[in-house]
Formats: sequence, structure tokens, C-alpha cells
Amino acid sequence: MLKFLCGALLALGTVVGPSAQAESVLFLNPGTPREVFWTSYSQFMQAAADDLRIDLRIVYSDRTSEITIGQAREALLGPSRPDYLVFVNEESVAPEILRLAKGSGVKLFMVNNALSPDQMRLLGARPDKYPDWVGSLVPNDEEGGYLMLKELIRLHPPAAPGQAIDLLAFSGLKITPSAQLREKGMRRALAEHPEVRLRQLVYGGWTRERAYEQAKLLFKRYPQTSLVWTANDEMGFGAMQAFEEAGGKPGKDALFGTINNSPAALRALLDKRLSVLLGGHFSLGGWALVQLHDYDQGVDVSQYGGRDRQIPLLQVIDRAQARRLLAMGSAQNFGVDFHKLSARGRPISYRYPFSLQTLMH
Repeated sequence: MLKFLCGALLALGTVVGPSAQAESVLFLNPGTPREVFWTSYSQFMQAAADDLRIDLRIVYSDRTSEITIGQAREALLGPSRPDYLVFVNEESVAPEILRLAKGSGVKLFMVNNALSPDQMRLLGARPDKYPDWVGSLVPNDEEGGYLMLKELIRLHPPAAPGQAIDLLAFSGLKITPSAQLREKGMRRALAEHPEVRLRQLVYGGWTRERAYEQAKLLFKRYPQTSLVWTANDEMGFGAMQAFEEAGGKPGKDALFGTINNSPAALRALLDKRLSVLLGGHFSLGGWALVQLHDYDQGVDVSQYGGRDRQIPLLQVIDRAQARRLLAMGSAQNFGVDFHKLSARGRPISYRYPFSLQTLMH
């Protein structure tokens, strides 16, 4: 705990959050304030911070890695350093942030994308080498990509003898671990279904506009496409728009699957335009704050499931769950008592119940 920092800042006449005792956390949000996923992510994180009395500040980098690095540099080397810096290894920014953090006294925590295996090898990322890196929390991205395609194939009518089912896939950014893992999961499902033919995989950069432009060309090139796998909802909606403009009906002429439980995606599932939806990982930042709050209170969180953890947040959302999630979106603090999730005073067998079920109790 860097309480001495709070004291130093107060001595300079700088106010640190609502209370001098509250730990301060800066979250480098890699998205934009216009993206529903990243704004709902921030809202859930803020609900956790309010409940746990954490002094949370969130800045967006508009999907620009240079901005993220600049924000990290200011936080780690500037005069007003937070106690904790929470960030996403989007576009492989983690090695540079780890380098900048050395000697800063700021504790680091990664969410959504942790270090890739290649980065681990290059950095020799051992806990003793980076003592201020306190952990990471990531979702089951590989399984998410796998489950999406398996469910799409299950819902699709069987292929006629000698015929193939044509699939198009839209991944995110080639250098982002979550995109790589979701794609890997999709390919694992594909290997189990030789009747499905992947016509093309493109990188839509997580954006609706880019996926829309790509899809316009791809649906002309592969008019028999009847399965569309997309790594997030923005790209899913871009691909759907192109399909509709080409005269197709999503959910009828082709089955679309995607990830993110945004209100628009939940409604598309209820309208049956979207056939498969996975979600739940927008809650990662809030869960990370529960863990960091425990750490700040002296809890050895590594005893409760490990320092770096993957949690099975991504799961197939059915229509009943979609209705509940839509209703929950308007509930204050998402209806979660974050204090109750703490590991303080719990037996070593306790595991943080971070899941979609905890949200929908």
C-alpha cells in the first residue's frame, strides 16, 4: 500500500479522491467512450469502486496504442501517481508499460489481455523480476471462440451429402491476445467439423465500419455463406448490415454469432437476427477491483485461485438470460454487493465467484 504517497500529495495540497485512506486506481481503457462494450465496462468498474470506496479514475485511448503508452508514462513517471495502474495488453503495450513502471512504486494489474506466450518468453516475466506487477485477470477467450462456432454449427441444418457449409470469420486485431485466442478456439471447433469450410478469415479491427466494408466484398465473393463468426458485436453488426444490403436475412439465410452483451446485441438475440451470443466479460474490471481491494487490505490473493487467473466469463447467453441482462442494465450498481465477494477471513478453499451467475443472482 502506498499510503505515504497519499500523504505526500495531501501535503502538497492535492486532494486524493474522497478520502485520504482510499486506494487510488487509474484504469487505461483501450476503447473509446462511444463503444458500448468499453463504456459498460467502465460503468461496472465504477459501481465496484463506489461500493468498495476506491478512488477510481478512467481514461480512454481511442484504440491508439501510442496514447495508451503516453497515459501510462504520465501515470508512472508524473507527480500524481496512482497506487494501482490497471490496463489491457491491447496491441501488445504491456512490455513497454512494465518497463516504464520499474521503480515507480505503482502496482500493476492486467485485465482482458495478459502477456502472450511470446512476450512471457522475451520478458522472462517472473514475479520476482516485476515485483510491482501484482496479477492479471482474463476471460476464457479461446473457449469463447470455440463455443460460438460449435453452437452456430449445432443450430445450422445438416449439410447434404457431399456438400459443405460455408463460413466467414471476422477476427479483431492480429496482435491482440484476445483476438488470437478467440480465433484459435474457432479453429479448434472447425477441426471437429470437416463439413464446415472456412472461406476466409479477415481482421476487422473490432470496428463496425471496417467489418462492414470487408463483408460487402466477402458476401459477393462467397454468396453461399450461411455461417458468420465474429469476434465482437461491433463487427457482427457491420457484417449483418452488409448481408442485409445484399438481400439476405440474418438468422434465416445465414446464422450470425458474436461476443459482447451490449443492449443492441441482446435485443438482436431476442429478435433472432443474432443466433449465438456470448458475453459476461464486461465485468472483468469490476472483479479486478474486488481483488485489488483485498490485496490493498493485506489479503494474499494468490492463495485464492492464483496471482494470474483466467475465469470462465464467456458463456452462451440464452434468450431468458438476455431479457434479465437487459433489465439489469438499468439497475443501480448492477445489483451486486461487491463487499460480499471479498476473500478476507475466508478459508483457503474459497474462490472468487466472478461469473455471469453472480451478476444475475
